[in-house]
Amino acid sequence: MPPHLCLSSPLPTALSSLARCARARSRLLLPHPPLRRGPLLTRGIMASAAAEAPAPSPASTAADDRPRRALEELTWDNSFVRELPGDPRSDAIPREVLHACYTKVSPSAPVDNPKLVAWSQSVADLLDLDHKEFERPDFPQLFSGASPLVGSSPYAQCYGGHQFGVWAGQLGDGRAITLGEVVNCRGERWELQLKGCGKTPYSRFADGLAVLRSSIREFLCSEAMHGLGICTTRALCLVETGKSVVRDMFYDGNSKEEPGAIVCRVAPSFLRFGSYQIHATRDKEDLEIVRRLADYTIRHHYPHLENIKKSEGLSFEAAIGDSPAIDLTSNKYAAWAVEVAERTAFLIARWQGVGFTHGVLNTDNMSVLGLTIDYGPFGFLDAFDPSYTPNTTDLPGKRYCFANQPDVGLWNIAQFTSPLTSAELISKDEANYVMERYGTKFMDEYQSIMARKLGLTKYNKQLIGKLLNNLAVDKVDYTNFFRLLSNVKADPGIPEKELLVPLKAALLDIGQERKEAWISWVQTYIEELVSSGVPDEERKAAMNSLNPKYILRNYLCQTAIDAAEQGDYDEVRRLLKVMEHPYDEQPGMEKYARLPPAWAYRPGVCMLSCSS
Repeated sequence: MPPHLCLSSPLPTALSSLARCARARSRLLLPHPPLRRGPLLTRGIMASAAAEAPAPSPASTAADDRPRRALEELTWDNSFVRELPGDPRSDAIPREVLHACYTKVSPSAPVDNPKLVAWSQSVADLLDLDHKEFERPDFPQLFSGASPLVGSSPYAQCYGGHQFGVWAGQLGDGRAITLGEVVNCRGERWELQLKGCGKTPYSRFADGLAVLRSSIREFLCSEAMHGLGICTTRALCLVETGKSVVRDMFYDGNSKEEPGAIVCRVAPSFLRFGSYQIHATRDKEDLEIVRRLADYTIRHHYPHLENIKKSEGLSFEAAIGDSPAIDLTSNKYAAWAVEVAERTAFLIARWQGVGFTHGVLNTDNMSVLGLTIDYGPFGFLDAFDPSYTPNTTDLPGKRYCFANQPDVGLWNIAQFTSPLTSAELISKDEANYVMERYGTKFMDEYQSIMARKLGLTKYNKQLIGKLLNNLAVDKVDYTNFFRLLSNVKADPGIPEKELLVPLKAALLDIGQERKEAWISWVQTYIEELVSSGVPDEERKAAMNSLNPKYILRNYLCQTAIDAAEQGDYDEVRRLLKVMEHPYDEQPGMEKYARLPPAWAYRPGVCMLSCSS
């Protein structure tokens, strides 16, 4: 095993490494036009069509013309199991699985009169699935895994990962089973995966099940992130199994029975950084699997890189010494790694923009497509606190706190490039360049997002830095503040005593000294608005399209969970509808934008463990 995979590595000072990466642009020989992206399908999620799929006609993509299929009519094309090496065994006995990317295994979660809790219309549309299918009496049976779906070919994926900076060896899908890949009428490929549906060879000592509590959180946040326009895996439906699952939520010896549940997750692929890492830690024979898996990923999810043409505009100077210039287009694996890094940087910049903290940014929880994946103890910022972590397991070092996420992303990209260099798919110079591009992309996207959140035409480091400091000092609600900020007028003649009126609902309980600090900031902000020359109403509309009114606060999840555990699913469904349109005012739904009540700060609500 390569030694660098075994050791825990400290994170650099927040954003310092990214700044160094950004400065590396001065070493570029020529400008870097961005690599052509794969298709961006629907707001907030990247998906790739099968390389061989014909382009649909414009008429066929119209919503009204989209075919509405029964479950039995879905088009399955299970390329992952067809094109990649699999485990010769198909049992669920926990073991080390060698020389394989997956194990064929069927769902086995016990069920007793399972019930459909909620479902997403927009995800059903991605699959061309008729909405009437959700009314079928056997639908909960099918999506609890109790009955097989016609055309599916279930398997659990093999992968490894660094957990909290330490190589953990084989991990894999311990409670998730992919049913297969559905290809819709537009040629888009979507994997369907049941999470919480029973044991696999990767379950280790666990039961392979999930509880209603965590499943509601994953279902809602998958769709809430999509509503925010952030790249994410999706969730088709949530089913309560009717059977209990024993869980120790805080790992303190107080286990209890909770309702069991299963989420059907949907994504173009569930490949992770750890999918490549695991094979590089094993025999030389498995290094060839790294290549095969990379080829598979490019063929199906980055097909635009298969035949990229030589371009001097993509030459770059390596970051070390006097290494010669390298043409990125001469190596599709290097071009792919760069795009993975840029997608990851873009994703994390968007997280920072809305105040989202993932909580468990292990390399096995990093999507190779740049999607938010694996919603465990996540949390959105309430009071602005850069050191906030929603994960009780992360409390000692706060490795995965909000402020550290950009640097964690860079560290994880370094781990992603390691198996590619071990398999001789990319050189060390190319790996270093991949990390530079991550830093450059993150800084560019983050600065653009923060400028637009303030309605500015360009990034003002001093103004934004002072704002974030003020937010932290006064523990101001991150979401509500930025939503209210659009009400500030670009009028330097506003009397000083009226400057904070538009922000009054966010600036609570601040003393005179802090009030003066805020007045000073608002005055500088107004000067910047005046210089931009953007009309107030135009700026307000633009800001409100980027600063949500509604986010999936943990206490809102808990309210829905409490009701659902008593058999009332209405709050889950209402919350889903609100979070589908987080930037809209939605009259009558204002209670979902309220600050957390006092009870929301108890353990199990504002902070959670990984236990589910």
